[in-house]
Amino acid sequence: MIQTLAIRMFVERGYDATTVADIAEAAGVAPMTVYRHFPTKEDLVLVDQNGPLVAEHIAATSPAQPLVRRIGSALVAAAATLTGGARPDDPATDDTFLLARLQLMISAPALRARHLDSHYALQQAIVDALTDDATDPDAAFRARAAAGACLAAMHTALVRWAEDDGRTELPGLIVQALVAAFGADAVDVDPAG
Repeated sequence: MIQTLAIRMFVERGYDATTVADIAEAAGVAPMTVYRHFPTKEDLVLVDQNGPLVAEHIAATSPAQPLVRRIGSALVAAAATLTGGARPDDPATDDTFLLARLQLMISAPALRARHLDSHYALQQAIVDALTDDATDPDAAFRARAAAGACLAAMHTALVRWAEDDGRTELPGLIVQALVAAFGADAVDVDPAG
């Protein structure tokens, strides 16, 4: 609830013009309550649960598939979940909320810098989902390289989606970016849809 309120206030007032105290007051809580859940102002925008969702989708793929296909298909499936309202009890699955967060990340310099941390965390979640603790360093390196490349393609799609103000379906844009980078076999879904 605090994060949803914060995003709305950042959009209405501007990221830099909105303080954590403003958000706490609007939420009817103490500023320390906000900081307990979101240690920094940037975390109000950047904290999400995408890593576990992507990892869950990776776990559902066959280990026999190429890494890029497993990762790409999981990224598309996670985007479909996040933008399709597949979890109505979670406001973070609303595509309007996701779009507002993304547009804030792109427009606010402080958020662009911190977004890289989120990118690394998602990359690590993907690597962890693809490898086990006993894996050899070369397998982990290949997983990290494939995850980084797929995330770069996804980032391109996310920026396009934000610039397009969400008018194009995000999963389809991610498919297009993955196919442009890796070819038609990059994902399990039809690039047209």
